[in-house]
Amino acid sequence: MLPHKLPTDINAELLLNYFPKGMFRISLQGMHKRNSYRDIIELEEMVDKKAIHATLGRMSIYNSLPEFMFHPVDRYDNLPVNNESEAFHNEVDKQEQEKADAFKFFSPIDVQLIRLRASVREKIEEYTHGDVVMQQIIGDELTEEQKGNRFIRQLIAFLPQCKHIRGNRTLLTYLLRKIFLEENLRIDVVQQDCKMHDEKPRYDNKLDTVVGDCYVDNQYEENVAVYQIFYWADEKCDEHFIEFVEEIDQLRLFLRDYFLGIEEEISFQITQDYPPLRLNDDKIYNYLNYNTNI
Repeated sequence: MLPHKLPTDINAELLLNYFPKGMFRISLQGMHKRNSYRDIIELEEMVDKKAIHATLGRMSIYNSLPEFMFHPVDRYDNLPVNNESEAFHNEVDKQEQEKADAFKFFSPIDVQLIRLRASVREKIEEYTHGDVVMQQIIGDELTEEQKGNRFIRQLIAFLPQCKHIRGNRTLLTYLLRKIFLEENLRIDVVQQDCKMHDEKPRYDNKLDTVVGDCYVDNQYEENVAVYQIFYWADEKCDEHFIEFVEEIDQLRLFLRDYFLGIEEEISFQITQDYPPLRLNDDKIYNYLNYNTNI
C-alpha cells in the first residue's frame, strides 16, 4: 500500500526499512529536481510488480564523475554552419541518450548504496533505541553471572536512568514490585532500625565537632528499607530455593551499586507465602467472604 501524508523531511532510508526486500524501486533525479528539504520527490505504486517506485532528489554516481567519461567535451564545437540548428538538436538527443544509459548502468550500484545506508541507519536505531549503548557502558563491569540473573536482567534497561532513580525509594519500590510480579512473587516494604557492622570505621578527629556525629565503635543503628519477599509454599521450596536466595543477594548488591545513595542500605527477607485457603491454628483466612477458621 502506498503511504500517504509523509513528512516533508523524511529520509528515504527510513522509509525503505519499512518495506520488504524487493518491494522498492528507486530512481535518482539529481539535486536540481529536489524541493526544499525534500528527499522523496514522488511515490507511485507499481501495480504490475506489487512494489513502490520512489523518485529521489539525489545525485547518482554518474553525477559525481567527470563529464568527459561519458560525453565528448567538444561535442558542440564543430557543428556545420549550414545545418547548425539540426545538428545541435541531434547532439542534444545523443547526449540525453548517453545520460540515460549512464543512469541505467549505475542504477544497481546507486540502489545498493542506498540499501547499505538503510541497513546502517537500522543498526544505529537498534543500538540507540532504549539507550542500549548507555546500558552497555554503565553496566560494563557486570559479570556474566549478574547478567544472567533473572531479576538484574530486567533492571539493566533502567541503568541509563539510574541518576534519577538513585535515592528515590518510592520509584525503586515500584520497579521491584514490577519485576517480582512478573515472577509471580509479591513483596512488602517496611522500615526497620537495624544494627549495622562497619568493618572499617572512620573517626572524625577534627576539633569543634559535635560529639553526636561521631561513634566510638564499629556498630551503629541505621534505618533500613527491608523488602519482604513472599516465597511459595512448603511443597514448592525445592532445590531451586537455594539458587533463588543467591539471586536475591546478587540483586541486593546490584541495587546498592547502581540505585541506592552512598549512605543508604537495603535488605531482603524471604517469607513463606501461604496458600489463599489453609486451615491452621494461628491464621484466619477468608475465602469468598466465608471465614475458614473452625
